[in-house]
Amino acid sequence: MPAPVIEAIDLSKRFGAMVALDSLRFQVHPGEIFGLLGPNGAGKTTLLSILAGLLQPTSGEARILGRKMTSAADDLRRRIGVVPQDLALYGELSARENLMFFGSLYSLDQKLLGHRVAEVLAAMGLTDRADDRVDTFSGGMKRRLNLGAALVHGPELLLLDEPTAGVDPQSRNHLFEEVRRMNRAGATVVYTSHYMEEVQTLCSRIGILDHGRLIACDTLGGLLQQLDGVIRFRVPAVPPVLRERLKGIPQSRVTESDGPILNLECRDVKDALLRLVAILNDLQLELTSLETHEPNLERVFLHLTGRELRD
Repeated sequence: MPAPVIEAIDLSKRFGAMVALDSLRFQVHPGEIFGLLGPNGAGKTTLLSILAGLLQPTSGEARILGRKMTSAADDLRRRIGVVPQDLALYGELSARENLMFFGSLYSLDQKLLGHRVAEVLAAMGLTDRADDRVDTFSGGMKRRLNLGAALVHGPELLLLDEPTAGVDPQSRNHLFEEVRRMNRAGATVVYTSHYMEEVQTLCSRIGILDHGRLIACDTLGGLLQQLDGVIRFRVPAVPPVLRERLKGIPQSRVTESDGPILNLECRDVKDALLRLVAILNDLQLELTSLETHEPNLERVFLHLTGRELRD
């Protein structure tokens, strides 16, 4: 297997008495889109800052593209593109001037830089606004340009910290497609978001941070296996024979009985539903209402991190 693009080895960060990251160990492999989830204050931005060389860990280390990341590793940072949570653009400059400025920080040849800026403007759908001041742009346009600034030098690793925060659906879809395009072109991506559907759609593996600890790291399928699905149904009456028959459905249990409303927690919703309908037909019981709830990433996230509000 190729060497990991990112390797965190007992990575910790403290700010005084506060533990922001606590002994993280994980890897991100070449070509992955790796999702990073966590409540506010979980340590996501701190982690990305360390991976980008902007912060130094208190202990442990981060290895990027096979090398230890330090504040002095300028050549290594040139291989990374960072999209911060807050917009990092100059409003008084045009879109083209912003991209030229950020590209120049990576010491790109001027001819190559001009070509790359034109490509990025086209990819972001901003060619017709290339020479307009950024402070005249909509929020979605600024977000697209913010991503473009991280792409202009053709990075091998992209660190995206909530890149679609506050944008309209059209801009979000455009950003999705550009992330996928960069990934197909060979870039490895770390993607943080509070939008569970984004991570569920884009990412091949997902890590969940809480209170600075990595409490889960798996494929989407692996994470979803932590929860059962639920079939909630209503019948006119619940005879004892129905309860007995329901016990025969594999990997399931009946919970939260409230009169004629039953919840059937089950590992395989589709199989359990077929068996439930067959039982009701056999007992000649009318099904008066039915809801199914498959496990999803949001339910797993809340199950692991709790439902308490976070600052």
